[in-house]
Amino acid sequence: MTGTTGTAGTPLRVGLIGYGLAGSVFHAPLIAATEGLVLDTVVTSNPERQEQARAEFPDVRVAATPEELFEQRAADLDLIVIASPNKTHVPLATAALEAGLPVVVDKPVAGTAAEARKLAEFADARGLLLSVFQNRRWDNDFLTLRKLLAEGELGDVWRFESRFERWRPQPKGGWRESGDPAEIGGLLYDLGSHLVDQALVLFGPVTSVYAESDIRRAGASVDDDTFIALTHASGVRTQLYATATTAQLGPRFRVLGSRAGYVKYGLDPQEAALRDGERPTGETANAEQTANAGQTAKTAPGKSWGLEPESMWGRVGAGESPLTGGGRPEPTLPGDYPAYYAAVAKALLNGGPNPVTALEAAAALDVLEAARRSARDGVVVKL
Repeated sequence: MTGTTGTAGTPLRVGLIGYGLAGSVFHAPLIAATEGLVLDTVVTSNPERQEQARAEFPDVRVAATPEELFEQRAADLDLIVIASPNKTHVPLATAALEAGLPVVVDKPVAGTAAEARKLAEFADARGLLLSVFQNRRWDNDFLTLRKLLAEGELGDVWRFESRFERWRPQPKGGWRESGDPAEIGGLLYDLGSHLVDQALVLFGPVTSVYAESDIRRAGASVDDDTFIALTHASGVRTQLYATATTAQLGPRFRVLGSRAGYVKYGLDPQEAALRDGERPTGETANAEQTANAGQTAKTAPGKSWGLEPESMWGRVGAGESPLTGGGRPEPTLPGDYPAYYAAVAKALLNGGPNPVTALEAAAALDVLEAARRSARDGVVVKL
């Protein structure tokens, strides 16, 4: 399933819709760093973002609207990437598929599981790739945990705790913090999309969901403090925390098994590196402009991408506190966000597997919808 005209010797031309945080920090740099892909067109109506795109990618074309892209560039493109606000994901993905183009959609792919499944059926009917950008499957800590589980280091896992916690006492505004349900904002669907996806990948389907979701901060209009408890069919119990109101941060992972536990603090360094202008290739975005501004241009050798210092490694042990040096340090595998787009390119050029399917995303949305009902009604929701 490809729906593309690219070949191994001709890079696939990518149209990127949206150049805010997701488009400029994550998608554009990763697309540009992927062999077999070239960033051809960026869609944004914001003049400052248009200039930013041209400065960062001098050869890129710019379109003001998705309609302009589909009307004037569709015949010259091989892949559409949608990194625009959540409420636009389904209509824009539908338009791309109708134009005969494979699609990558940022998470959440849709507001409901039913919409995600309908979109997947439409893509399948047209023989086109529809993939969902779940980059945190390639976080360093997640890759390390998968390795530990595959090697049986922890024994049978009984309990899994996973956190994306922040301390942001003041709302930032914007559509992500809008109370309008049409925007699909709030942390449940933002960070919760990552947390639930990781839990499903690790421990399989869920049979019941309990959630608490609150609006804590003055002036906030959408959930900023959410907790989700899952029971997996495998017997594992999962606790997920997505919050902007945590004054003291907990461990990113705490995984408890019959043989040992794994505790890991801190976040994967790739997002911070991308925000700072570092690139997986070892290059630096806007190096000349940064130097002219009197700042030090940052560079990172490609071979060191995604690495973290030993001081951040997690620990594996039993009956000991990692905070006092208990257990053995577990080297953290390098994070690898570039692997997602490398897999997309392989799927389109060589018929490789879709790295994240829309049906997988729909399964996560089943859980998120159940969590929303649970938090609203104060009940455990069975799946």
